[in-house]
Amino acid sequence: MVKRFKVWSYKEGERPIFHMGPMSNIYAIEGQFIEEIESEESPFRAKHPEEAHTFFMPISVANIIKFIYSPVIYPSDYNRDRLYRLMNDYVGVVANKYPFWNKSNGADHFMVSCHDWAPEVSHEKPQLFKNFIRVLCNANTSEGFQPRRDVSLPEIYLRRGTLGPVDLGQAPHERTILAFFAGGLHGYIRKILFQQWKDKDIDIQVFEKVPRGLNYTKLMGKAKYCLCPSGYEVASPRVVEAINAGCVPVIISGSYSLPFSDVLDWSQFTVQIPISKIPEIKNILSHIPNEKYLRLYDKVSQVKRHFVLNRPAKPFDVYHMVLHSIWLRRLNFKIGNINSL
Repeated sequence: MVKRFKVWSYKEGERPIFHMGPMSNIYAIEGQFIEEIESEESPFRAKHPEEAHTFFMPISVANIIKFIYSPVIYPSDYNRDRLYRLMNDYVGVVANKYPFWNKSNGADHFMVSCHDWAPEVSHEKPQLFKNFIRVLCNANTSEGFQPRRDVSLPEIYLRRGTLGPVDLGQAPHERTILAFFAGGLHGYIRKILFQQWKDKDIDIQVFEKVPRGLNYTKLMGKAKYCLCPSGYEVASPRVVEAINAGCVPVIISGSYSLPFSDVLDWSQFTVQIPISKIPEIKNILSHIPNEKYLRLYDKVSQVKRHFVLNRPAKPFDVYHMVLHSIWLRRLNFKIGNINSL
């Protein structure tokens, strides 16, 4: 793939809505991906659109919300019309200027976004976007995410000036906490989790805020299992944080299409607990044999490189994994047989 796959990023559009995005915080993957794919040094960058296998729409939904839905200009206005109009107009511009969108009905075009609203760009005109590849953190199959067409994007929280959290993970025998979670009361899953476990158990340490004097990253590094419940949306940066800390992720979600499932078997390095089993978390985790835990721990160490963000990108990192997922969907698509998608 690295030697053959080429991506053309459309040049149309002006900053800050196009060609740039947030480089830090919860939506950082948007800006990081846009900057990397448009870099002159990227081995995937097509020099001419005719040599491209796929076409990137360099639009940042996070920046649309920040600059177009300004609370100063439009206080408390969350009408999606402006979002729809921007995306529809951009498709119109590139479809009128180039032959590629019309040739494939958008099936070899993609966008990348981590904002909660990103799936909605296609809602007003579903027929226009029926083949379009959406690379999304909000990969919720109950809200229209299609794993065969779309790509699930890991959510990575980046502090300003960094490319990821510090690795403070301990060896397995030094991990004295059975399970850990700290985070805001966002969504019904966390409400159930807090009702059952918040500040109630020394082995299942669940906090809304990390107690004074303790360190979030160090606590992850001391835990065998890190609880990763969905918040308002299905994705959580804690999955990547847990993997980075060598802590086995415990996925508690509904309808979440996990990233890179085309090639990664998540059952080999995570524990997945149904929402209905939240009251049984301690019983479930404490009854996992140590031999199985060590296998999960080893697999977490092996897959860690696939969730690391590098600049410039390196083989097998998260950037390459995202492009590989797009590459697989491009291989499954034939221009002469679009309706089979």
